[in-house]
Amino acid sequence: MKRRLLMGGIAASTLAAPFIANAQAPLTLNGAVQFNDDHAFNKTLLKFEELVKKYYGKPINFVLHRNSSLGLEKQYFEYMAQGKAVDYGIVSPAHMSTFSKAAPFIDAPFLFRDLAQWNKVLELDLLKPVADEIAQKADVMLIGYAGGGVRNIFVNKPVSTLAEIKGLKVRVQGAPIWSKTFAAAGMSPTVIAYNEVYNAIQNNVISAGENEAAGVESMKFYEVAPNLAMTEHAITIRPVCFSSKTFKSLPKDLQDAVVKAGKEAGAHGRQIESSEDDQKLAALEKAGKLKRIPFKDRAEMKKLVDPVMAAYAKEIGADGIFTRIVTTN
Repeated sequence: MKRRLLMGGIAASTLAAPFIANAQAPLTLNGAVQFNDDHAFNKTLLKFEELVKKYYGKPINFVLHRNSSLGLEKQYFEYMAQGKAVDYGIVSPAHMSTFSKAAPFIDAPFLFRDLAQWNKVLELDLLKPVADEIAQKADVMLIGYAGGGVRNIFVNKPVSTLAEIKGLKVRVQGAPIWSKTFAAAGMSPTVIAYNEVYNAIQNNVISAGENEAAGVESMKFYEVAPNLAMTEHAITIRPVCFSSKTFKSLPKDLQDAVVKAGKEAGAHGRQIESSEDDQKLAALEKAGKLKRIPFKDRAEMKKLVDPVMAAYAKEIGADGIFTRIVTTN
């Protein structure tokens, strides 16, 4: 028994290390992503790999574990915090709430007016206080910001007004702000693991979920919920994360390459996702796989959500960030 435990520990420590055993061989960094190479996240992380190799200029290996082979984003973030198994990845801010109450807030519903304001917030680095808190409490660095997908509600029946979504059983992300805002809009939000949403709708456990075009396409949510209510309730921010424990073990020139590549890869990812969003939905609609339904009461929905957002920002000490974001033009 002791021998088996020892061998397990050796295997785990080997997977955790960013260096392979032979000191003369190149370093190896392990990444993780839930999707395949058609997804914007994969394209972002592959760009990150390309740029690190370019800026480092020395032999280095990357292994990107695709299609949730190492679990889901919540697990990736925990692995990075522990400094094992995963060195880099893209993680939704909702999955950082254990370490930072303010993290999910940067991705909350109705925080941004449009993509222009969203881009301006990122250019001005207004999210730095959140990144600093995550680095301190989770030991994970936010080295770039991908995202840019506009999120809508996919439903198993057509809905276009507040009256029609009243009591709607909809899956939301795990951070409290998502449940609070969707409840304020009259829906019945529930937290379900991302990889269980399809079956939950198919089995009538829930009636809807919410996602950007890339997620709707890759997870084939349109097969069970072909009606897309265009609520445009959120614009995604998807941080490119890097384990601080791994980072500290790297040589200085590689650290510099990682930081520079992270920022540029994030910008690359934003451009991809924001430009592909409408294209993906148009293609799915043309193929008869989903129907986009204009949501008539978006302004009224936002009015219901705004007080909840302001109160929550104050509750978690993010009212300063909130004010700076909503007043950015």
